[in-house]
Amino acid sequence: MEPQPDDRPDGHLGRKNAPRTQAGSTRRRIEVAAFAVIVVIAVVLGVVLFTGQGDDDPAGQAAGPASISEEDRASADGGIGPLGDLARRTEGDPLAMGAVDAPVVLVEFADYRCPFCAKFSQDIEPTLIDRYVESGQLRIEWRDLPIYGEESARAARAGRAAAAQGRFWEFNSALYAAAPESGHPEMSPERLRGFAVAAGVPDIDRFMAQMNSDDFEALLHVDTMTAQRLGIPATPAFSVNGHPILGAQPIDTFTSTIDKLLAGQEGG
Repeated sequence: MEPQPDDRPDGHLGRKNAPRTQAGSTRRRIEVAAFAVIVVIAVVLGVVLFTGQGDDDPAGQAAGPASISEEDRASADGGIGPLGDLARRTEGDPLAMGAVDAPVVLVEFADYRCPFCAKFSQDIEPTLIDRYVESGQLRIEWRDLPIYGEESARAARAGRAAAAQGRFWEFNSALYAAAPESGHPEMSPERLRGFAVAAGVPDIDRFMAQMNSDDFEALLHVDTMTAQRLGIPATPAFSVNGHPILGAQPIDTFTSTIDKLLAGQEGG
């Protein structure tokens, strides 16, 4: 997983008391450059592991596969892709929408401060709900992946606190609807409280108490460890019946993947 945006390597790399000689300055520049190279390599390896892409196209690696290929579909066992079956299909799961036995499950790994996650929520998710979820063909399951520091973690706890009162998706939509087009918005307790009110969370005092507690740490840990095991390098990241989609892809990427999986099940 790539380092959080607020993390910066110490420019002196543990040599705060060293004299500022020309040789020392050159050595520090080399060390910083080496650190940057390591970070880039780690990110690329994460993308390759998650997407299964090893080509030389940086844009293709950053975006992930547009949709599953015919070869992938033909070789998949029961339509399950290379990531395996990540669906939990838990009856009554407040962090899921759609039929528990839907033939296709889209698992989303997201951060509440991620502008591209907000774009998915605003522009793509409503279409998927109208076209597939309401007809019983698609189930969407949420996974928390707070990668932008403590405010992201606080927002993840807030989402779980809203879910505990049956208002997860309402909270999720209210938060993302207020997201800026770029950057990582602040997630102060007061702002999160406002989203809870807008989402209709009935007991705001309970919401605030749980948001500031460690009630959900074990659940958040499970989601984070799953993402790390898969090598997910950034948010949003999606698994559609085990077929990976990475980044802010256009709607056609999702509909094409879902349609191919549905057609494959009908053909089988």
